[in-house]
Amino acid sequence: MEAKVYNFNKEVVGKVSLPESVFGRKWNPDLVDQALKAEVANRRVVTAHVKGRGEVSGGGKKPWKQKGTGRARHGSIRSPLWSGGGVSLGPNKNRDFSQKINKKMKRGALYSILSKKLSSENVMFLDTLNGKFTKTNELDKALKNFLKADKSAKNLSVLLVADKENNSIFKISRNIPKISSVRAKDLDVESVLKYKNILIEKNSIPEFKEIKPKTIK
Repeated sequence: MEAKVYNFNKEVVGKVSLPESVFGRKWNPDLVDQALKAEVANRRVVTAHVKGRGEVSGGGKKPWKQKGTGRARHGSIRSPLWSGGGVSLGPNKNRDFSQKINKKMKRGALYSILSKKLSSENVMFLDTLNGKFTKTNELDKALKNFLKADKSAKNLSVLLVADKENNSIFKISRNIPKISSVRAKDLDVESVLKYKNILIEKNSIPEFKEIKPKTIK
């Protein structure tokens, strides 16, 4: 399969051959949903934590003798019944929300989204990004012109997929709202779904076959 290659004036400057295994997949919403949930869950960091009776300080000895005081018997001030004691049934930082999904499934979900966006004309290919821009403002104007976005840029939502040799674009694009840049090998399901338009540098296309989605824990 082939696709048109554009410059930043949105002029067709050539064509590029696309791997069918990446951009010719059927839409699989169930797989995409499973991959997205696993990706978000595996990135979740548990911070809520309360101390149990084994973690609070104090309680080295019995507060008072068992009998003869007229008071209720207690064995330790670490008890949840005491102020400053341990908390029972509270949130614990050892909770694990991660979900298992193998790399083949995650890669399949990613390819499914790319194929759907390509058929909807939300994936386009650029001749080059390397050396085109030296300032953030230049890139911002070029993207708005390319996508025919208005001044408020409400419809400007772009993920730039750059060639592995292109390092400048990451620094230039990072301060533009709703714009992100990434290398093909670092693509993830959430990012591909999040951004409306995906602009891919043609030299990065071979990298799509080498995508190895990472499971973040």
